[in-house]
Amino acid sequence: MPRLTPSSIGLAVVSALISPLSVADAAPADKSRSTQAEPDVERITVYGRHNQLVTESGLATKSDMSLMETPAPVVVVDNELINSQGADTLQELIRNVSGLTQAGNNYGIGDNLLIRGLGANYTYDGMYGGAGLGNTFNPTRSLTNVESIEVLKGPATGLYGIGSAGGVINLIEKKPQFISNHEITAKVGQWDTYSLAIDSTAGITENLAYRVVAKSEQSDGYRGLGVDRNEIYTSLKYLVDDEQDLLISFAYIDDSIPVDSIGDPIRIFNSASVGGKTASEVTWEDLINDPKGEGIQLTEAQRKQLADSLAPGDGLTPYRLNGTGLISPMAEANKGEEARVKLSHTLYFDDSLFLNQQLQYRQFESDYIRQTGAYNYVYWDRRGTINKDPRGPLVENGVLYPFAARRQEYRNTDATEKSWQYFADLRYDFQLGEVDNEILLNANYENRDMRNRSYSIWDGDYQLKNKQGDVTYQGKLPYIYDIRNPNWAQGNFEDYDPLLTTNNTKKVIAWGVGVQHVGYFGNGFTTRVGVAFNNIDQEYQHLGIDPRYRASQAAPRPEADTSDNGMTYNLGVTYMPTDDIALFANHSKGRTAYSITGSLVGDGNDRKDAESLSYDLGVRYKLFDEQILGSLVVFKSANANLRYTNPEFEDGISGPEVPQYYYDGKDETTGVEVDVNAFINEQWKFNINGIYQDARLKNNPYSSSYNTRPKGSAFVSGSAWVTYSADWFALTSPIKMSLGAEYVDKRSAESAAFGIPNGYIPSYTVVDLAVSYEADSWKVSANLDNLLNEEYYSKALFLGGLPGEERNLSVSFTYML
Repeated sequence: MPRLTPSSIGLAVVSALISPLSVADAAPADKSRSTQAEPDVERITVYGRHNQLVTESGLATKSDMSLMETPAPVVVVDNELINSQGADTLQELIRNVSGLTQAGNNYGIGDNLLIRGLGANYTYDGMYGGAGLGNTFNPTRSLTNVESIEVLKGPATGLYGIGSAGGVINLIEKKPQFISNHEITAKVGQWDTYSLAIDSTAGITENLAYRVVAKSEQSDGYRGLGVDRNEIYTSLKYLVDDEQDLLISFAYIDDSIPVDSIGDPIRIFNSASVGGKTASEVTWEDLINDPKGEGIQLTEAQRKQLADSLAPGDGLTPYRLNGTGLISPMAEANKGEEARVKLSHTLYFDDSLFLNQQLQYRQFESDYIRQTGAYNYVYWDRRGTINKDPRGPLVENGVLYPFAARRQEYRNTDATEKSWQYFADLRYDFQLGEVDNEILLNANYENRDMRNRSYSIWDGDYQLKNKQGDVTYQGKLPYIYDIRNPNWAQGNFEDYDPLLTTNNTKKVIAWGVGVQHVGYFGNGFTTRVGVAFNNIDQEYQHLGIDPRYRASQAAPRPEADTSDNGMTYNLGVTYMPTDDIALFANHSKGRTAYSITGSLVGDGNDRKDAESLSYDLGVRYKLFDEQILGSLVVFKSANANLRYTNPEFEDGISGPEVPQYYYDGKDETTGVEVDVNAFINEQWKFNINGIYQDARLKNNPYSSSYNTRPKGSAFVSGSAWVTYSADWFALTSPIKMSLGAEYVDKRSAESAAFGIPNGYIPSYTVVDLAVSYEADSWKVSANLDNLLNEEYYSKALFLGGLPGEERNLSVSFTYML
């Protein structure tokens, strides 16, 4: 894979510095209405503090609405909470936002997160920060240069362009300050974890300020899932005059993160195949051979051996392997490399009219080898045949291996994405009668170029034949005879005759224009009405694959193009009967790109455009002189117009009147969520959130997974983080002590297609502890995670669960100049 070179990085920086374009960073606040942000701190949204609570965020509307006035569900995680929890990555912060959870998949790569059971869109200061597209173009996002995080639930296509149905996760980056501030932070922790970071900002002249943030981190990690990451962020801010400023920023991240795609697997024991008996109830007499003699025929001794291998949770919950599990030494860590250059410009024409622009170039490369299949089949009557080879226990040379892993696949993926993105927001504030108004005209353009290539190798269960019945490919990997103590294949990936299985390019060009009106009507009423037209063009080029894998796709195919366009909207109203209570309703429709990483089928006339929908009814409230700010939201969100195959279509037989695909599938989530932040006094503050959600896959009524829950989606989850500042020992400043608890209900890992229709990941509760002390020029903090050493699974993987970290301690020391 071509790597970014220092010369190319330097050229990008120089080009950005001399570029005549000036573009925007943030939607600045209307000085007549809103509490202003801290001096010299730029933000993509209006973001301020009031009585120590974050009470303003323009993420949902790019307006001056306070959170109390905003008719949309928004949650803000500020810098103080991030620091107190010692969070280094985005995945470590999801506990602070209701409805934000880990997605269940068989990848284990990057930030595969869900908002209300649906996909998430990732942005840095509102600009594209990589897509939630499974794994290929999705990095693990660091918090090194992140000041705070805002989460908008539901689509916002008109303001942020193409994105996922669940909502937007906006990471607000650190900006240059004119007041000098310099910090050096060293951190040590278990599993040989070390990091060193610097954060330096100051004014160069009265109109020019800089910021440099850099960090180097190394860790062997729990179960060998460590990280080797180096990152640097630089930015310059120039105040042209009182009416406008410019900002140029550059980011470079180079990391290597090992991957566990399987975790602890669920053994494939199908209870329905033995009359509904569980693994703890079944006897060897129940494990009969296939009466037709078509499946694997076991001797009486082997049936007893198979029954003796069963554990109570088999077929339901993961089998705990301990150690590194099924992380093969042949696998290679995900080597990711990312570079971002952004130009920003804010211009006030006068106090009521201003323009914001942003232009960003981003390049991301990913290269890894992962094990993506290793299934321990025990007993299954599949489609009328018991233990049909190879979906049955492994018997080789008369020997039964009840813990064998079959149908192994290793996949080597090499992917590159390059993107340009431009946003322009022109806002005019005016008063008409007794009504304050904001009119926002916005335009956006995005261009993504993706290159994706994958190779695969398999074990002996994988065999390909030609039309004459001759074997053209035979998997060469050795079987894993015992998942508890694997006999790993020797050598390199290339030694096992890999097949080129994926080879394509994808180009996505999207643009949109929109208008939004925000009205402050008095008597407690505010409204937001936004309408936008969006167009998404896609070009897919198949470049040809190994003919042994699919002969029909061996040669490159003609380019396939699609074009989707239409209207999107956001409609909301808020009523505040008092200053401390706000009732709001919101309805929005967004547009998502059809199969953004996949192949294209059809000419665009035979399908509907993919859409996302959200309905919200909520109440926000403030208590005790704004010391507590909370919200309660009832919602329904959906990803609609999804494609599924018509089972009555037969290739080469059906006429044009029989459609190959339908486009009325959807994924849907309904539920209720609560978020509460409190600053009681200088000693006590806390964050509490929770959600009940019923997420359902309804994208294919002919599938066995229809109306099931997405993998990784829990019905109930919640978290609390409480901080107490103690004035002890006559110290110059208080000692801050925090205690946190997170509860996640059991999550689905079911798969009827693999014989475990009732599989799940058990619920868990994890308790964390943090202590910190800050003097004039230094700060020391300690974080003890998983205080009670709970055994749990942090992610639901495909047919398995990823073991969560055991009790671990980290200590950081910061010196401030």
